[in-house]
Amino acid sequence: MTAFITCFEDLPGEIPVFPLAGALLLPHGRLPLNIFEPRYLAMVEDALAGGRVLGMIQGDPSRPRTDRGTAIYGVGCLGRITSFSETDDGRCLITLSGLLRFRVQSETEMRRGYRRMAVDYAEFAMDMEPLPAADSLPRAELLDLLRPYFRTQGMEVNWEAVEKTPEAMLVTTLSMLCPFSPAEKQALLEAADPAARSAMMVTLMRMAMHGDSGEGGLPS
Repeated sequence: MTAFITCFEDLPGEIPVFPLAGALLLPHGRLPLNIFEPRYLAMVEDALAGGRVLGMIQGDPSRPRTDRGTAIYGVGCLGRITSFSETDDGRCLITLSGLLRFRVQSETEMRRGYRRMAVDYAEFAMDMEPLPAADSLPRAELLDLLRPYFRTQGMEVNWEAVEKTPEAMLVTTLSMLCPFSPAEKQALLEAADPAARSAMMVTLMRMAMHGDSGEGGLPS
């Protein structure tokens, strides 16, 4: 495998995974991580020595733990380490850039304490294409929704940056950052395409503003 993933054919069939409930990585998104557990420090070290990729996948809190650890959802996202620094106290600060989603086929042998999965990317090949330029919602409608939602959640945002960000990238970023539940974040991850994800995010925000958790039935 080359040092950097440049095309679909370069994707590894077996990857290290970081299972973490509530942590969502989406294609084209950027996820900063503070790595401090020895097994995940080893995972990052191995990833840097190879293709610089690892998978983010949410732990599924609705299922019991397995003999390998936290139960996981069936779909995650492959990320490439695009920034890396070490701290004086032995932590690693990395940023993962999302490449494309994967479906778990099986769990393979652990390595240096961290989990590895055999994965398949076929149904998500479209994720490697650029984000669409056209908005799926009128720009004014989206911004009118975001203002009351941010107030409801007590979130402070840079409005100048929000207004300049294309909708698809804005939806990707907000899906990752907003305080949705793990199940809601998983639904956003598994949305068919950016337009479907945008519509789902809008629905989840409206539910949050009306006091509905969404746990009883996620939008389809």
